[in-house]
Amino acid sequence: MKFLEQLGIQMINSGASWSAKGWIGTKGREELVSINPTTGKPIASVMQANERDYETVVKKATESFQSFRMVPGPVRGAMIRDLADALREKKDPLGRLVSLEMGKIHQEGMGEVQEMIDICDFAVGLSRQLYGKTIQSERVMHRMMEQWHPLGPVGIITAFNFPVAVWAWNAALAAICGDPVIWKPSSETPLTAVAVQHIANEIQRAHGYEGVFNLVIGRGRSVGEKLINDERIPLISFTGSTGMGRRVGEVVGKRLGRTILELGGNNAVVVTPSADMEMAVRSVLFGAVGTAGQRCTSTRRVIIHKDVKEEFLKRLIKAYGQVKIGDPLKKDTLMGPLVNEAAIEDMEIAIERVKELGGKIIYGATNLKMTGQLGKGYFVTPTIVEAQNDWDIVQKETFAPILYIIEYNDFQKDALNAHNDVPQGLSSSVFTNNMREAEMFLSPMGSDCGIANVNLGTSGAEIGGAFGGEKETGGGRESGSDAWKAYMRRQTNTINYGTDLPLAQGIKFGE
Repeated sequence: MKFLEQLGIQMINSGASWSAKGWIGTKGREELVSINPTTGKPIASVMQANERDYETVVKKATESFQSFRMVPGPVRGAMIRDLADALREKKDPLGRLVSLEMGKIHQEGMGEVQEMIDICDFAVGLSRQLYGKTIQSERVMHRMMEQWHPLGPVGIITAFNFPVAVWAWNAALAAICGDPVIWKPSSETPLTAVAVQHIANEIQRAHGYEGVFNLVIGRGRSVGEKLINDERIPLISFTGSTGMGRRVGEVVGKRLGRTILELGGNNAVVVTPSADMEMAVRSVLFGAVGTAGQRCTSTRRVIIHKDVKEEFLKRLIKAYGQVKIGDPLKKDTLMGPLVNEAAIEDMEIAIERVKELGGKIIYGATNLKMTGQLGKGYFVTPTIVEAQNDWDIVQKETFAPILYIIEYNDFQKDALNAHNDVPQGLSSSVFTNNMREAEMFLSPMGSDCGIANVNLGTSGAEIGGAFGGEKETGGGRESGSDAWKAYMRRQTNTINYGTDLPLAQGIKFGE
């Protein structure tokens, strides 16, 4: 595969392993095989880091912080500018690797790399805008101000579904803030991590740095546990399930560290009688089927008014029937495979539970596994189900293309209550041409999610806005807006340029 060689991954023994000159050695280390979800066959393997390797990497990162924190922000930004340019040069092969290893279609793989480029561009500008404040002091001839200083090495634990973009969200901002990063990628997508690390290595070396961008591929119960327990790492950014997020939050919180938690979503689109049906259908289709339903922002529920439900479903079923499922690297494919066999099993369990509860299967499910048609890959049929919002299976996030259709009568009493009545709170959407409904959805009484949209779907957030959610989604924020503050420590300074020592609040001491 030529594009792997373009990314610095040298294939040996017919795809049995990779080699990278200058990396930590492979002798005596456990092998991790990367599986192509399109074929179910191995692509390549990497040798996982052990505990000694972990210590080597963390030591390098902590040593790097001692000098990197004193580099001016705009100078750090210049390195991220070059990282963006390097990603532009490697966009096509890296996007292809994302599709090959994770299974999302080529357009989405390319879009993920573009997201990396966009956040780097954002960070470059931000490197000159790490603003503090000047504050009026109540004391004569005193000046108060705020400064933001680098925090320290940042641990980044990413999920398989966005194997490179989430790293970039964190790494680009952390770097311009003066923080080295230690990246533990998903064990499902080690090759994309290796490819990105090759690119990052070239850039940091060209700027005279080592240990700013660091990678540790290893098991969660060994490397992952060490990372979240490590008091040398003041901030852990974790993307993954709510269950694992609880574990990360508890462990890091116990040592009084900081966390950015990006956890589960159970995202809904509310479709009202005034909605543009064509726009709503197209948006729901991408939200539910894109990335085979494996986005944290995937559309899981459609809460639809009874008067337009029939028309909407007729259009949606027709659209589902036109979705071409297959090899994600082929141009006309709209939906690739799930990431592994366990994801198929989770989808099967969810559908069986729906049937037990009396749910009506509107589309799919009867021919769920498509492996007979598409080889031995992890392909499924996207499924639409009529359901009730309070069912236990609807309240749970299933990381697969299952869409629940939930009917409502009254927007305020029924739709908004159903929308918010789930444990998660990531992304949300309403399709309406009614100004009052739109404003109500965005008001304090409306969506309780971290992201709320009007007349566009739940997926496809831009990097300029802070990304994250509420409730069991974890409360973290990454990417744009003022998310950079999580990677720095705030310091309040007071300067006395007079000759007296007045105390605050007018206190007189010893006079």
